[in-house]
Amino acid sequence: MQTMKSKNRLTLVSFLGILAMVLLAPPTCPGAEGFLQAIEPRDWTFPKDHRDHPGFQTEWWYYTGNVASAEERPFGFQLTFFRVQLKPVPVVSSSKWRTNELYFAHLTVSDMEAKTFLVAEKTGRGAVGIAGVLYKGVQVRVFVYRWETSIEGETHRLRAESDGLAMDLTLVSEKPPVFHGKKGLSRKGAEQGQASYYYSLTRMNTQGTLQVEGKSFRVSGWSWMDHEFSSNVLSEHQAGWDWMGLQLSDGRELMLYVLRHKDGSLESFSSGTMVKKDGTFVHLPKETFVIKPLDYWKSPKSTGRYPSAWQVEVYPHDINLTVLPNMTDQELMTEESTQVTYWEGSVGVAGAVSGQPVTGSGYVELTGYAGDFKGGLLW
Repeated sequence: MQTMKSKNRLTLVSFLGILAMVLLAPPTCPGAEGFLQAIEPRDWTFPKDHRDHPGFQTEWWYYTGNVASAEERPFGFQLTFFRVQLKPVPVVSSSKWRTNELYFAHLTVSDMEAKTFLVAEKTGRGAVGIAGVLYKGVQVRVFVYRWETSIEGETHRLRAESDGLAMDLTLVSEKPPVFHGKKGLSRKGAEQGQASYYYSLTRMNTQGTLQVEGKSFRVSGWSWMDHEFSSNVLSEHQAGWDWMGLQLSDGRELMLYVLRHKDGSLESFSSGTMVKKDGTFVHLPKETFVIKPLDYWKSPKSTGRYPSAWQVEVYPHDINLTVLPNMTDQELMTEESTQVTYWEGSVGVAGAVSGQPVTGSGYVELTGYAGDFKGGLLW
């Protein structure tokens, strides 16, 4: 039976911490009014664009990966940093504690052998060195307390530690950044500004250590990094999204997402990207692919009902894949940070490309299946 190491309610300390943030922070602005919008395609510059982008309401640095120990014990992991800007204009205050930004972080490890899903969370103010983004020459550091990603060149160093759970991983990107949509402008709907700026590093060689319930493992494998920022993504009639990032044995990667309407239909601006072995990439409009759920899983904690296996077809490239979760229970209930419940989990892949067999691994994210997705602090 699968278990999940997570606190299912706010502790008094966490509650008081979040309450203090709300009280000390300036009032939030309704909707995305006054914030910068993702409207035109963007000219990207690195390492500058690994940094934060003040003026946009929401931003995240998302790392997921599948690794294994020398004894071939498999693990999946997620380490994500979120930045939320509270008002579109800078805060003027004599207090060093007053801030215009909140930061959140999620850490998970899927231990496939033990069938356990371990979760930890952090919340911090973007002030007095608690959380933020720092630049030192070409190095970019995103941190919440002692959890961090340190980016320099093609190398990303991930470090995080919680009760019985820790990671220290070095990720080296083997391909250049992939820009989704049109030069990184990823449309999410027809409304003005209903889009994000979005790039990925889709194949990152990964080495380091994981500590799981007090036991340390030397691991290696592959990771994926997403960096996305926006101010106005979901419309009122959209309920959530299904996203997958897959790394195939033939050297390709595949990112697909579908946005779901509340009536069950799919947003026409859903799309994806196929990355070739040489690092070049192709935009995939909604009509070029299909993600068909094959099975479902009901969470005993949230009672959310999630898709739990998928048939994936990408028509122009003759790709036909079956995607299966490596564990069914990989649901996060983030009551101590973003207050969003979602499924983010390690998956395996098998199928064919142009008739040739392929295997692979990746991660799937499912939002909006357990209550109102936009009821949390991020959306």
